[in-house]
Amino acid sequence: MGFLLRALDRITEGPRRRKYEALARQIGRPEISPDGRRGFIVIQIDGLSHDHLLEAMERGYLPYLRRLVREEGWHLTPWYCGLPSTTPAVQAAILFGSREDIPGFRWYDKRERMAFVAKRPAQVQALQERLRAGRVGILLGGSSYVNMFDGDADLALFTLASIHPRLFLESVRGIGLLLVFLLSPLRVLRVFWLTVTGYLRALLWRLDAVLHRRPARSYGLLSPLLAAAVNALFTEVQTFGIILDIYRGVPSIYANYNAYDEVAHWFGPSDPAAFAVLRDIDRRIRQIDRARRRAARSSGRRYDLFVLSDHGNAPSVPFSWMIGQTLGEFVVAQLGDVSLDEVFSRPGYAEAKARYLMGEMEGIEERLPPTVGRVVRALRRSLGRRIPPDWEAEEYDLERREDVVVRVSGPLAHIYFNVVSRPLDLIEVALLYPDLLDRLMEMDRIGWIVGRAGGRVVVLGPQGGRAVIGDGRLDITPPDPLAPYGDRDRVAGEVYRLATSPYSGDLILMGRLLPDGRVVTFEEQIATHGGLGGGQEWPFLLCNAGPPVPVASPSALYNFFLDRYLRPPTIDDRR
Repeated sequence: MGFLLRALDRITEGPRRRKYEALARQIGRPEISPDGRRGFIVIQIDGLSHDHLLEAMERGYLPYLRRLVREEGWHLTPWYCGLPSTTPAVQAAILFGSREDIPGFRWYDKRERMAFVAKRPAQVQALQERLRAGRVGILLGGSSYVNMFDGDADLALFTLASIHPRLFLESVRGIGLLLVFLLSPLRVLRVFWLTVTGYLRALLWRLDAVLHRRPARSYGLLSPLLAAAVNALFTEVQTFGIILDIYRGVPSIYANYNAYDEVAHWFGPSDPAAFAVLRDIDRRIRQIDRARRRAARSSGRRYDLFVLSDHGNAPSVPFSWMIGQTLGEFVVAQLGDVSLDEVFSRPGYAEAKARYLMGEMEGIEERLPPTVGRVVRALRRSLGRRIPPDWEAEEYDLERREDVVVRVSGPLAHIYFNVVSRPLDLIEVALLYPDLLDRLMEMDRIGWIVGRAGGRVVVLGPQGGRAVIGDGRLDITPPDPLAPYGDRDRVAGEVYRLATSPYSGDLILMGRLLPDGRVVTFEEQIATHGGLGGGQEWPFLLCNAGPPVPVASPSALYNFFLDRYLRPPTIDDRR
């Protein structure tokens, strides 16, 4: 079946190109016209480290990307995403040039008694408003697909910062895109095929995990089918929209393919289950690149293509599996009679996409003919009964005020003490909770503990090691707690920036980097990210845009896109 689909794809290439050109004229907006600027397309493979990219290439899972590197001379380089190595922080820096005040995937505002988690649309929208103050997003006038932030894009599909203001299918272009997609037999057939194969693969992966006694997330028989169907639909609609945007001449496109990150969390970053997802993404990139190469004649705009990741994943072992308690439970056990606020759920991109799809269906029900509306309503309700609740996505109850708040982002943890609304210095934590600090320092599962000391930041490591950062100095007491994580000055700068964020915890913990290369994580994952070690802070960048792009940080990528693509065009840009 897969071979047949690829053969049909080659046979219909010419008619399909003409179809895209016609659709671009019908659906495109008048203001999008050739303006002399080069456009750019960013394809993000969520969670794929540079080392795991190379491994996937060698093992044959990324044949098209390997060809671009080895035969066409595209530039491939690792780059350093820093702390925290999470999508919210890195995408904020790439799209808006700032990652300040984003200390993880989850954090807590002591002054406002507000918990933040980067899956609540209203909170992500408010965060984007802060990010865009005085800045311009790199997607101005462009499109955003399956992202955290929209980068000032005109159109955003499943982008958390844009879900509430305007549903995708409520726009004329959204409805047109969906109808055109549904009227494309080859793509509908591909969705069906991907759903069936994705479902069968999921069952085989879980059977293999049981037979080899490997930990894996438990699913009922229906859940893998639902996940496969939702992922297949979103992948195809997303790719279809990107290609249509290319023919329309949209100046900037940023699309995130996030299935690898989710599968890696449960099976490992180099497991065949995770790499099989990369094979599917590789095919989508091939389709997009072929459209990019041939569309300049139709849209009048030439595009540069960038394939990158926002962070990597490191093989991990959960803290709770090692000691039988979550980090929050361990902390409370040392403190005695105190209340705890520790909520985190397993990542479920497929479930989140399904909830988004339900919202879209509800938004158009009343606009459809009565009979069709009833069918859509029945489908939505049936879908709703099969999606597990995500309690973490519920809005926070402001009346709650627990004594201790623990917020984890993989191997990175923030601990807040609600005895006062301001951040506590390390000496205050030591005086108020001396047993806790001693026990944490004795734990060989913790790499280091970070606290504040006036205007300085103190890193406490195992065996009495210490690093004091501030006043333009870095003082080390051996054994150096920063040594396992690479360049000492760079790591020290990242730790200092994180610790001085107003939303960081009174204590910041990092899971230990174990001798076998695994990282101790505070979530239930066997691949993790959010902190340092094991490649989670080393994503990759692959591009065809002239000389290698200098990337010292996510914000450096923002400056590159701003300077190269949003400045007034020159004669060289038109070539």
